[in-house]
Amino acid sequence: MGHIEPTPERLQEFLSEGDADTPIVMINLLRYREQAAYPEGFEAEPCSGREAYQRYGQEVIGHIASVGGRLIWMGEARATLIGPDDERWDDALLVEYPSKKAFLEMVSKAEYQACAIHRTAALDDSRLIATETQGGPTP
Repeated sequence: MGHIEPTPERLQEFLSEGDADTPIVMINLLRYREQAAYPEGFEAEPCSGREAYQRYGQEVIGHIASVGGRLIWMGEARATLIGPDDERWDDALLVEYPSKKAFLEMVSKAEYQACAIHRTAALDDSRLIATETQGGPTP
């Protein structure tokens, strides 16, 4: 079973650590289902997981912008040079938010939650890693 949504414990940990006003960049690692798995009764044209994620992407970009965030980069994952042999990803993306508060504001809105159904239907597994910029020169 994949990791699609944060657990309440992980979400609480995220909220309690660090400054809620510090800018963050979310690293997203995505593995798509072969066929999107929408809930019974949800009206959606059958499609692949990648196509369902594209539906999510078309809607979520406005939600990201509405809280002052932006998509920095998205690309196809080609090879894992360091990592478990059985772990593979289809795509990776980086999304910047002005703060944890902005991210939480976005995901708490009913409009966001309505579009997130496409994300859930699309993904077989994922990782969402919150990062903060470190001071000093980068290696």
